[in-house]
Amino acid sequence: MPQDMTLPAQRFEPGAHYSLIARQIASYRENGHILLRSVASPGEVEGIRPAIDRVMDDVGVRKDTQGRIDDYSSLFRQVTNMWRLNAAVREFVCAERFARIAAALMGVEGVRLYHDQGLYKPAGGKPTPWHQDQFYWPLETDHTVTMWMPLIDLTRDMGTMLFAARSHREGALLDASISDESNRMFEKLVSERGWKIESDDIRCGDATFHAGWTVHSAHPNTSGIVRKVLTVIYFADGTKVAEPANQFRRTDMEVFLPGCRPGDNAASPLNPLLYQH
Repeated sequence: MPQDMTLPAQRFEPGAHYSLIARQIASYRENGHILLRSVASPGEVEGIRPAIDRVMDDVGVRKDTQGRIDDYSSLFRQVTNMWRLNAAVREFVCAERFARIAAALMGVEGVRLYHDQGLYKPAGGKPTPWHQDQFYWPLETDHTVTMWMPLIDLTRDMGTMLFAARSHREGALLDASISDESNRMFEKLVSERGWKIESDDIRCGDATFHAGWTVHSAHPNTSGIVRKVLTVIYFADGTKVAEPANQFRRTDMEVFLPGCRPGDNAASPLNPLLYQH
């Protein structure tokens, strides 16, 4: 069931250390995803959720596509780079606590922000088709990871994630954006290659982390409650911008790496260094 909304807010400590053990890091690298419990406390999330709600509503009222060329309105409401629109959201998104986890899982010295996203799947929202995130990213690295953090407690009927374990080891699998057709193609691949599909209920403040090439999807939201999720995408510091291989990567380069060109360091003003060992 969703969390008790009367839970008192708690001050967020962005530099607080989250302890990972070697077994968790090994599991992430083996399977391409991991669920970590209590990455933030429910009280910390209770404190930031109203600010994220406001940003989601403000951008939605303006019908601002934020430069995106894709339309996933039947799947979820999407707002990117919320960290630029609200100081409290900036502190949360750019927290060293989360970035340090990303660096440890990938085994890199430093990480930069690619972008954040609010993903609010409405009651009755369709399932998110199987896909690979990195199809969209013009980055010359496999060291990318997404943190997916629910802002309320989620059960599977509310649209939790599904991961095809170990699929990240195959790299790019399909030259296809998210669609019903790509979903059918990925379903076929998942079945043929025997990848185990893993999904869990997940509480407010828990977080999944998945690699850029991990094949994943999300359940439909058959509940009567809006699924509220924050995601933050990280990549290794020192990464170069790749020559865009499709129109989506070209748009991403312009929107999320402004001023950067293929061969440049992926380090625009929108990609701050969030953690350096």
